[in-house]
Amino acid sequence: MQTKIKRVQLFVTCLVDNFFPDVGFAVVEILEELGLTVEFPQAQTCCGQPAFNAGFWDDAREMARHTVDVLSQSEAPIVIPSGSCADMMIHRYPELLADDPAYASKAKAVAGRTYEFSQFLVDVLGVTDLKAHTDHSLTYHASCHGLRGLGVKEQPQQLLNNVSGGEQKELPEAEECCGFGGVFAVKMSNISGAILQRKLDNIEAGGADAVVGTDVSCLMHIAGGLRRRESKVQVKHLAEVLAKRRGAPLRLQVQGGKGK
Repeated sequence: MQTKIKRVQLFVTCLVDNFFPDVGFAVVEILEELGLTVEFPQAQTCCGQPAFNAGFWDDAREMARHTVDVLSQSEAPIVIPSGSCADMMIHRYPELLADDPAYASKAKAVAGRTYEFSQFLVDVLGVTDLKAHTDHSLTYHASCHGLRGLGVKEQPQQLLNNVSGGEQKELPEAEECCGFGGVFAVKMSNISGAILQRKLDNIEAGGADAVVGTDVSCLMHIAGGLRRRESKVQVKHLAEVLAKRRGAPLRLQVQGGKGK
């Protein structure tokens, strides 16, 4: 591990914060076990991706400015347990704020130290083995934004390959979309549902006990479909598989104050 990194900022994302807090706790546990202090900027809100994808770019710019202000209060790397939100901040913020003289350089600076969770572990810290264990067979679903937007492909698999106990099973058409796509699932529900059914067929054909991913948005979509099928396949975020066990008090530092 690169010892020069002592602190990180956690941008937890809306879905993790509101629906899947255990994913956030797992991320904090892992980062702290690696000796890092985790800062949690309390004024963080939505990254603005839903507004951006729906065409409300002025609203997305306002959220981008707020997020840039909040995350610029520290120079620590920014870790996000979501490829879609990370892609928004890394690629869309500099585009949205390119013509704003007060924010263009700040947006680039934030983008330059923002990482998806598995990307940060493998590419920045050089960590591929967290001594995790499972009794279940696992298969990996690659989310679109992480895979195509950020190039996150090998990193999650490297981490999963070092999880002891459970068998790793290949997922047919592993790199195909699950059909969620944020507002796409609402605006194009029939197409979204059809794509999901193909993904569910492949998950069940793969025969694994659990499907693992790096975006809770995709996992939420998949989990809903599996539940409606009354499938026994579990759905887990990568961090939940890699975390050992919780119970000890977390040392997450909450930063007060609001963005500028």
